[in-house]
Amino acid sequence: MIEQLYSEFDPDITVRTAVGKSFNSSRLSLDEIQKIKGVNKCAQVLEEIVILKHEDKWVNANLYAVDSNFLAMSNMLDHMIDGSPVLTDGSAEYGLIGAKLLDKLNGFIPGAGYESVIFYVARKNLKIGAGRNPFETEVVNLKGRFSYNKEINAQAVILPLEKGQDLLESEGRLTALYIDVLPNSDNEQVKEELRIKLGEDFLVKTNYEKNELIYKTSKSEKLIVLFILLFIFILAAFNLVASLTMLFVEKLENLKVLQSFGASKRFLFQLFFFEGMLIAGKGICLGVVIGYVVCYIQLTFHLLVMPNSGGEPFPISVSVIDALLILSMVMILALVFTVIPVRFLIKRNIPSD
Repeated sequence: MIEQLYSEFDPDITVRTAVGKSFNSSRLSLDEIQKIKGVNKCAQVLEEIVILKHEDKWVNANLYAVDSNFLAMSNMLDHMIDGSPVLTDGSAEYGLIGAKLLDKLNGFIPGAGYESVIFYVARKNLKIGAGRNPFETEVVNLKGRFSYNKEINAQAVILPLEKGQDLLESEGRLTALYIDVLPNSDNEQVKEELRIKLGEDFLVKTNYEKNELIYKTSKSEKLIVLFILLFIFILAAFNLVASLTMLFVEKLENLKVLQSFGASKRFLFQLFFFEGMLIAGKGICLGVVIGYVVCYIQLTFHLLVMPNSGGEPFPISVSVIDALLILSMVMILALVFTVIPVRFLIKRNIPSD
């Protein structure tokens, strides 16, 4: 789910200039890049920070001026909430906007219509003075609203490449080249081939390198949750110790009677040992059943939905290996927290045979 949320909008590989913010598109040969083994599609992109205005609402936004390949690379159709993923329709040009960003503007996109928003872009090479407007303004019709993840939904607005270059006064300029890699290809291998072909004038990064902290966090999250569960299991094990202790104190006189009938300390130890394991086993079985029932309900009915995700359910993956790992942890803890206190109680309160 992490890869889907952050990789469908972000490309597999991003190429940027090593010096400066933008570069002339003629410096890259798309035909030569397309010939590299593993490259599926390329999208030219011009990025900039702009200001959007709708009625009395103002917001900052990240503008992505893209060519037509970007919509297919990002699976835009699957992420549309309202409207349609259309950037050009004949001579008409439209924009697409993140769901949360449009909500901030109090905008609405009807099923077969569009919403108009004013774009404010800082003018280049302009000396600010009295009576001079430092912004270039233009009304843009938004044709659709999309949802990827919290950051993209709250910041991104998309325009056709030519429209964005004209608005930003950057004809023929790009800030990045997005590259989509074939499913069975290695991103790192394709990245190395691109780096060799493009030389030191360009920086080439994979989606993992762009969002390194997110991916490292998602990979370590499972280990962190496991340690938290282990701590909870240890705390819960003290309930088992308390139950066995109270049961031992309550039955102490009966144990002495059994011993007078010939019961050994080993036999008395086994009585409470198996009692403790039965208590723990009952809890383990009940917990496993409830846990898998909850997972089944979520997988089937999607009762829990992630916030700001356009109705995307919380992801659940049922793993037999994880279940065996947790069961092993609980059984070992139950064994330890049964043997040690029972031995202590028997040794301290039951006289030797």
